Amino acid sequence: MSRRHFLRSAAAVPLLSVLPRSLLAKPVAGNFTLRRLRPSDPAWPNRASWQKLDDAVGGNLIKVQSLFGTCEAQPQGAACMDAAKNIRNPFYIGDQPAGTEVSGWLDAWIPAPSVYAVAARNTNDVVAGVNFARENKLRLVVKGGGHSYQGTSNAADSLLIWTRAMNKVILHDAFVAKGCEGKFAPAPAVTAGAGAVWIDLYNAVTTQGGRYVQGGGCTTVGVAGLVQSGGFGSLSKRFGTAASGLLEAEVVTADGSVLTVNPCIHPDLFWAIKGGGGGSWGIVTRLTVRTHDLPEFFGAAWGKIKAQSDEAFRKLIAHFIGFYTENLFNPHWGEQVSIAPDNTLKISMVCQGLDKQQTKQVWQPFFDWVSASPNDFSVSDELGSEATAARHWWAVEGNDSMIQDKREGAPAYHGWWQGDQEQMGAFIHGYDSLWLPASLLQDKQQRRLEEALFAASRHKQVGLHFNKGLAGAAPEVRAGARQTATNPALVDAFALAIIAGGERPSYPGLVRPPMDLDAARKDAREIDLATAELRKVAPNAGSYVSESNYFNPVWQTAYWGENYPRLRAIKKKYDPDGLFFVHNGVGSEEWSGDGFTRIAPR
Repeated sequence: MSRRHFLRSAAAVPLLSVLPRSLLAKPVAGNFTLRRLRPSDPAWPNRASWQKLDDAVGGNLIKVQSLFGTCEAQPQGAACMDAAKNIRNPFYIGDQPAGTEVSGWLDAWIPAPSVYAVAARNTNDVVAGVNFARENKLRLVVKGGGHSYQGTSNAADSLLIWTRAMNKVILHDAFVAKGCEGKFAPAPAVTAGAGAVWIDLYNAVTTQGGRYVQGGGCTTVGVAGLVQSGGFGSLSKRFGTAASGLLEAEVVTADGSVLTVNPCIHPDLFWAIKGGGGGSWGIVTRLTVRTHDLPEFFGAAWGKIKAQSDEAFRKLIAHFIGFYTENLFNPHWGEQVSIAPDNTLKISMVCQGLDKQQTKQVWQPFFDWVSASPNDFSVSDELGSEATAARHWWAVEGNDSMIQDKREGAPAYHGWWQGDQEQMGAFIHGYDSLWLPASLLQDKQQRRLEEALFAASRHKQVGLHFNKGLAGAAPEVRAGARQTATNPALVDAFALAIIAGGERPSYPGLVRPPMDLDAARKDAREIDLATAELRKVAPNAGSYVSESNYFNPVWQTAYWGENYPRLRAIKKKYDPDGLFFVHNGVGSEEWSGDGFTRIAPR
């Protein structure tokens, strides 16, 4: 089903003249305790040292080339043609060591290949890579799915630990975490390697196993990355966040130790990786998450309504907010609607536990209300609802809503949603998000919310992702989220508002017309203006770390709220020298923007 409809097609161009702001960062005066090495430094490891690492990882040390690196020399070569053909296939991009599902962010970052990558097959390979990076003072990057909008899974002059091949999935009927025997009841669960993406689990758990696991809406999101970021799926109001479902993990820490973490062993680190941000704590090599009874039905509602005037659009927004509050603000419903400058409201909603007739009964009054005012509203995309057997929701074969990876040798169950196609390889102009508190749905507050949404939509499309706020969820779901490191604001939010924009793929080396930088920066300003309108009614709103503003100046409190001091202390305990660095990650304020120079004492 449709998820993030935030990147519209525009002229596709290369990013040749835009420098990442992070590369312009200059160290401030202070106590420089560490500077990581670059290939131009005399102390950079020599060939014999790299050969020793290659031997330690069974010959799986790769010299990395950018995704379109061969195109300049051989634009008609097989490698360049293959990359161009598959540029909108997220599985292909994930299968390349330099692949990133986003092709960059204006004035922020561009895809930059590591010098070498350890194509890890097991935990021992990961340990070897971590020890080599630490001992040789190298910039370290970790990548599983490569789905980071913030560019955290790539960095120039770095060593990449690439976990793509560690994708084994194992089902458990009754799992008990190590050391927790007698303390926690056995629970159905699934264990996944660090390189698994969510479609791997959906196939094993739901299509094959007849159960449910709470993961991401995008099928190619990495399991490990989503859990560490908190993690929302379409049905989070019913099943909680991915982080709250974590039962146990294996983590390689900065000193090369392999730790099993759960509520009974290293509980502080266990809590930190449940929403404390990917890439900051160590390398998660294996995770075990709870599975749930599968509802009989999953369903959806869709369509687009256009208002014929601004006044009619205000009326449409107000009626929908009231309709949502009365009928959809509950564990059954998730996903989103978008409110756009052309006075359209697009419905892309998903539900669980309702059959076809029940789903229709929920939506028919709203559809009838729209139809009753033809002078005010027209339907530009057909309005409708449906429900189907939940077990087949992620089955690719015969599913018109999914695109299959048809490359030779690809698993038959690998596919991605049609609604996600726009974002594959997209280049971001700007992006922001904020949690909207459920207090805005109260009768006395709804008018303020409606006015803010209308005002924001004069600048840019606003997506209301109802599944990414847990107000309206069951008490146990909200309680579970409070046991994670994610910003507590999500528990009292009815939705995450996302405002974003960009254009078609712009990977370095990809032949495209020059980018219209003035237009791109104007688009970014409109996103800021739209966000500012929503902040008038949610002035202290937090933001979701995985879908947020690269340039957020108060990211510590925006992403983690009152949890940040505790996270900071855990970071100092397990990674005192800051080996694991990501942009706006816990402890990153001690480093230059590129992660190479410490700019503050420990």
